[in-house]
Amino acid sequence: MVQQAASAGLWLLAFATPIALWVMWSDMASMRIPNKAVLALTAVFAVVGILVLPLEEYLWRWSHLAVVLAIGFVISTAGLVGAGDAKFAAAMAPFVARPDLGLFLPLFAAILVSAFVTHRLVRATPALRGMSPGWVSWESSQFPMGLALGGALIAYLALVAAFGV
Repeated sequence: MVQQAASAGLWLLAFATPIALWVMWSDMASMRIPNKAVLALTAVFAVVGILVLPLEEYLWRWSHLAVVLAIGFVISTAGLVGAGDAKFAAAMAPFVARPDLGLFLPLFAAILVSAFVTHRLVRATPALRGMSPGWVSWESSQFPMGLALGGALIAYLALVAAFGV
């Protein structure tokens, strides 16, 4: 079972990482997560997931997308996160196994705090900030949540690939 999870994690990591990196870059540069990235991540799960996960688990994981999308809609409507953040979180949800929530949520929290502190430090350091001039996130009072979301997806899938958690 661990070997199967590790193999599935490796395949999902290989295809999800470029999209997560795109989201991280895009959100920092423009404070926007492209809908194409959300659709691409959903397509990766649709295609790769059915090939690497047991069918019953694959089908149940689609419910994760629906639940996170509903929660995301509520918190986005309340102005707590952006709509792109909510949509990307929903697209990420099927990648996370339900028994791994106890791992994923603290991992996400740690990455969120680290990403926020790092972003604010780089933003406050002219030499570093100058390496990517014109990024909207340098001037925005809001935090580019895609930085933390993408990082958490990559970190989680890397742990699954390495340890079959």
